[in-house]
This record gives sequence, structure tokens and C-alpha cells, in this order.
Amino acid sequence: MSDDRLGRWVPDRPEDVAAVFSTGDFPWWIAGGYAIELAVGRELRAHSDLDVLVLRRDQARVRDLLDGWDLYVADPPGQGKLRPWHPGEVLRPPLHDIWCRRTPETPWSVQLMLDEAEGTHWVSRRDPAIRLLIDRLGRTSETGIPYLAPEVQLFYKAKATREKDEIDFEAVLPLLDDPARAWLANAISVIAPEHPWLARLLPVSRR
Repeated sequence: MSDDRLGRWVPDRPEDVAAVFSTGDFPWWIAGGYAIELAVGRELRAHSDLDVLVLRRDQARVRDLLDGWDLYVADPPGQGKLRPWHPGEVLRPPLHDIWCRRTPETPWSVQLMLDEAEGTHWVSRRDPAIRLLIDRLGRTSETGIPYLAPEVQLFYKAKATREKDEIDFEAVLPLLDDPARAWLANAISVIAPEHPWLARLLPVSRR
């Protein structure tokens, strides 16, 4: 989510985020369109923001890592409203979207997304039936930057597909192996059983 009414965005680059988050003692992944670009190894389009996904259970560690930053949570989600994320405050579902900038005078540069986990599994906040081992949730770029696995990122993009999401899908689809395609097809079937992407993925799905 990016909205000029709430302040200007100048997104960090993945390498800028890595310089900050690499000192943290928790897993994190570049998400959104930048995750797709890290997967394909080239730039695809312009970006209005930069997403970083972390697990909700690690939020206190994230808050400590970004101590001194100006942090706001979208509350309620998706309504174009922000409020400060106070030190020590525990964000509970459905709150999951945090806007980050280094100071109140600088543009927003990172969008932090909190996702759910149970034990060793990531659990989709859209439907708890959709799960994946946390060890399979991400990949690492040639330069050592963690990013969200493309099949998981495409699952997020399938909810309300835009032109940029179609660009990302076409670019990364040839790189998905059969297990990744099957997982993505089955996950999309849960939330959008008539989604047009399924026709491209169904040969290796369970349907």
C-alpha cells in the first residue's frame, strides 16, 4: 500500500534494507515486486514502495532494530489511516502493515509486513489452511539478500491482480519448478478458484 495523501514515498533499494536488517537476529525477506526481480535477476519495472516480510512473533526484535525510525501502523488495515507504532506495543491481528521512514522529515522508504507462523510453519493470514515450512518461505539472491519465494509472492499478488502483477507473473513463471507451481495453484484455488493464472499452473496441481 502506498498513498501520497499520507506522505511521499522514496523506496529503499534491497541492498539498503539488507544493510539494516542483516544485523537482526530474526528471519526476514524482501517481498513485493522487488522479490520477483531478485528471483529473475533483473529489473522489470518501477516501484512505488519496498516491502519487507517478517514473522509476527519477531515483531519486538524488529521494533528494537528500527529504534529511532519513524514507524506507523495501518489501523484499520486498508483504510488509508496510519497511527504511530509505539515502543513496546504488541501488534495483534488484523494489524500487519507498518510504514517506516528514518525520520519524520524524510520520505517513507520501507513497508514492513507481519505474517503469521505456527512452530516451523508460515501460515497465511488470508486462510490458515495455506501453509509452508518457514525454511521454504524464502530464497537468497546471488548477493546474499533474502527474498520471499516467488510462488509465495505470486500468491499474495493473486488476490487483486493488476498490470504490474501480470508482468511479474510472466517474468517468474518459467523459473518455478513443479513443486512450486503445484503449491501456488493449490493456494490460489483456496482464495480465488476461478483465477486465470490457474490455467497456467494446473498441469502440476492436484486439481
